[in-house]
Amino acid sequence: MKAKTAKKGIFHIVFSRTALVAALLAVQILIFINTITMLQAHAFSMYVGFIVLSMVVIVYIINKKENPAFKMSWILFVLLIPMVGTAFYIFMANQPGTSYIRKRLFYLSDVTKPYMKQNREVIEELRISKPANANLAYYMSKQVGFPVHRNTKVTYFPLGEDKFEELKYQLSKAEHFIFMEYFIVEEGQMWNTILDILKKKAEEGVEVRFMYDGMCSISMLPYKYPKKLEKMGIKCKMFNPIKPVLSTHQNNRDHRKICVIDGRTAFTGGVNLADEYINQKVRFGHWKDTAVMLEGEAVQNFTMMFLQMWNINQRGKESFEKYLTPRSNEFRRDLGYVLPYGDSPYDNENIGEQVYFHILNHAKKYVHIMTPYLILDNEMVTNLTYAAKCGIEVIIIMPHIPDKWYAFVLAKTYYEELISAGVHIYEYTPGFIHAKVFVSDDDTATVGTINLDYRSLYLHFECGTFIYNNQVVRSVEKDFQDTLRKCQKVTVTDLRKRSLFEKVAGRVLRLIAPLM
Repeated sequence: MKAKTAKKGIFHIVFSRTALVAALLAVQILIFINTITMLQAHAFSMYVGFIVLSMVVIVYIINKKENPAFKMSWILFVLLIPMVGTAFYIFMANQPGTSYIRKRLFYLSDVTKPYMKQNREVIEELRISKPANANLAYYMSKQVGFPVHRNTKVTYFPLGEDKFEELKYQLSKAEHFIFMEYFIVEEGQMWNTILDILKKKAEEGVEVRFMYDGMCSISMLPYKYPKKLEKMGIKCKMFNPIKPVLSTHQNNRDHRKICVIDGRTAFTGGVNLADEYINQKVRFGHWKDTAVMLEGEAVQNFTMMFLQMWNINQRGKESFEKYLTPRSNEFRRDLGYVLPYGDSPYDNENIGEQVYFHILNHAKKYVHIMTPYLILDNEMVTNLTYAAKCGIEVIIIMPHIPDKWYAFVLAKTYYEELISAGVHIYEYTPGFIHAKVFVSDDDTATVGTINLDYRSLYLHFECGTFIYNNQVVRSVEKDFQDTLRKCQKVTVTDLRKRSLFEKVAGRVLRLIAPLM
């Protein structure tokens, strides 16, 4: 019986859609490399031409407006394998799909601009409280169209199961519309429970839209899953479906987690819709994740974020007015300021990283961080170490049980430099940290989807919520301290005890870290 089960499992893996997509992509890569190699072997003049072209490409890369780490990786690739590297870079730099998405997002940003106007009074009041935060809000509003708001209550969830309970309750109260956008969706207790609620709400006449990233089509959901939901009355889209065709836009995943209900309530954070996020399935020990719920004016930022993504490939014009959040005339000072923001790989603004830099650069006492990955560019290393050298208490909590071994050995190559500068690094002993949290000085925090790695900071669609002078910040810090008590501190001595394989693998992976 066990032998039959094993054979069935192997058959499923070999003949699954995942294996098919991987095989077809591998074939395309081999054909691409083989074609270039054949040209190299049969035409010396063509080889010389490629050398000249590679120099032109390198000059282009050096002058391109891009992070230096990406430039270095591409230059190394072009220099080591001139013909293949040059041809591959030209191919990847000229993708029509990428250009289309970029144009659509710029268009949709303009269309939604009237609903994302910054209240000047709010900015001026924020400037009196903390000028640096007013400057950040001005940047967010002018450059990427995300205004800062007052009158927004924020609830913090220290675990995925806490968010799940509140999410079920809020979904059950929906009267007009539900918008959901998630990176991972997998059938199980969490998703099946939510799907039952969404189906019921659709039957009651509530407009339900659900969007998930195309990575799920690889192994978690059937490729035609949206049609199944459409039959339930749920409008459904798969963002950027994985197809067995070499392209760059498939590298830009929708890593956001957004739920908006009636324009009054919104959720975001690290929690996806799968059972490990609520500890109903154990994969890497205890799964520690976080989320926030917004109630009030700031919800409108998430509404517009969702509608922009939804309409990338939508024909016809969207009626945005019926999804607006009601405004309040009263001003609750205890709720402070809340700024939900999105990050896109196409707007030439590294919003997520800028928020993290802002917190590090304006902290007076401490910056406490939870992140599952630590694959850093030079700018982030500089900001983390500079803050620590200035006497700011910088503590980073990382997983003790990693989900990706290569990401873990790569992360540890940064540990010694950070620790030597005064940064404290701890690992969450019970299992895996998936939270993406920065909290500082009991008055500032951001909770969202943005990891400390190149993918989140440069390649994915992401989102987060910047919070200042809202009482919830103390809840975030309390959770950090509670989590810290379950962690073990990493020392330089620990790092030097790593195996030779870990040390070598980590250093080699540093060469291609921006492309991972």
